[in-house]
Amino acid sequence: MNAPDTHPPPAPSLRQTWWFWLKIGCISFGGPAGQIALLHQELVERRRWISERRFLHALNYCMVLPGPEAQQLATYLGWLMHRSAGGIVAGALFVLPSLFLLITLSWVYLVFGNTPLVAGLFAGIKPAVTAIVLQAAWRMGSRALRNPVLWALATLSWVALYLLQAPFPAIVLGAGLIGYLGGQFEPRWFQTGAGHSSGAAAHAPALIDDDTPPPAHARFTARGLLTVLAWGVLLWALPMAALVLLWGWDHTLTQMAWFFTKAALLTFGGAYAVLPYVYQGAVEHFHWLTAAHMMDGLALGETTPGPLIMVVAFVGYVAGHTQALLGDGALFRAGALAATVVTWFTFLPSFIFILAGGPFIESTRKNLQFTAPLTAITAAVVGVIVSLALFFGEHVFWPQGPGGHFDFSAALIAAAAAVALIRYKRPVVQVIAACALAGWGLSVLV
Repeated sequence: MNAPDTHPPPAPSLRQTWWFWLKIGCISFGGPAGQIALLHQELVERRRWISERRFLHALNYCMVLPGPEAQQLATYLGWLMHRSAGGIVAGALFVLPSLFLLITLSWVYLVFGNTPLVAGLFAGIKPAVTAIVLQAAWRMGSRALRNPVLWALATLSWVALYLLQAPFPAIVLGAGLIGYLGGQFEPRWFQTGAGHSSGAAAHAPALIDDDTPPPAHARFTARGLLTVLAWGVLLWALPMAALVLLWGWDHTLTQMAWFFTKAALLTFGGAYAVLPYVYQGAVEHFHWLTAAHMMDGLALGETTPGPLIMVVAFVGYVAGHTQALLGDGALFRAGALAATVVTWFTFLPSFIFILAGGPFIESTRKNLQFTAPLTAITAAVVGVIVSLALFFGEHVFWPQGPGGHFDFSAALIAAAAAVALIRYKRPVVQVIAACALAGWGLSVLV
């Protein structure tokens, strides 16, 4: 048995992390739960760039923000290692591969329509996504649920979301309140646990370890906060002003920019909380696309890398293409422009939240008044992820709805994917590819 490494790994350069974040952006399948698990595996377990405790502290902050928590977590960790430039690189590369891929797939979808090949591949990928989310709940729960109180919080959050259909923001606020009160009266249940699991190799120090002091750029200053906010306002106002000057306030592109700014600021709980709001606005209010388009876009979002909320790029592309915003001879350019506009205004607030709030969050790491609510929220999120896995399972295994035909082939693929991920710890990309081929093969045989 090898002796544990007693030295932290060497610090990577910004250039080295550029290629790392590009790789993450290309393989981050499985929605927010799978992406958080991937970030943990790569940053905490494999490369030891950050300790378990520091990772969870950053995750807790991202969970209470509006917007895509996995992309925000990548931005936070990139910022912690390499200042604002590192955060921008990490957050942007987490999104850009998905944007380019969705623009391409949206064009294929509108021009060529559905084919048996694509349908067969999707039939295998959807059960795999269910298994990926279940694996994420397993991995996070094994680390975050350290005592009966946290287990109870996870169970209550599952009951509230899955059985009672309580809104996600209410679950987050309730868990945070319980954590705050618990930190005041029963702090032993909400102390931050040991950052690493048992085992000799688990105790190897991380580059940014539990007791590593925050670097200079991660220390809170009023000047730093105002600088980030000023840049954020400028980067929002200039593109919005350009849209208004070029096309007017009532133009589709301008209304998209305003609508998705509100979506980014007002919808807590990640992609699954944003999607109902986007559906209501894009389909029912603005009529940018149909309900059938929206469901197909969600399927694409579930089966491509990047944040699930990247389905907004599909919404933008379909609207720009079908409405011929740049004329009948520039349908692809119109769709690509609309997808880019939507993506910019959806993700810009996330960068501002991280770069502005990160220094304050770093200053609260050892303050139980702040960490206890975040610990409780993490426990509640485990229950939420389990409910999401069940939600996926219902729609994949009973495609006609409750009481309808049970899809045994989908259940078999999901079970095989779960075993490969949890028991044999196979990479997500390999599992996705194998399940897609299995789904296509079964569709040919049937």
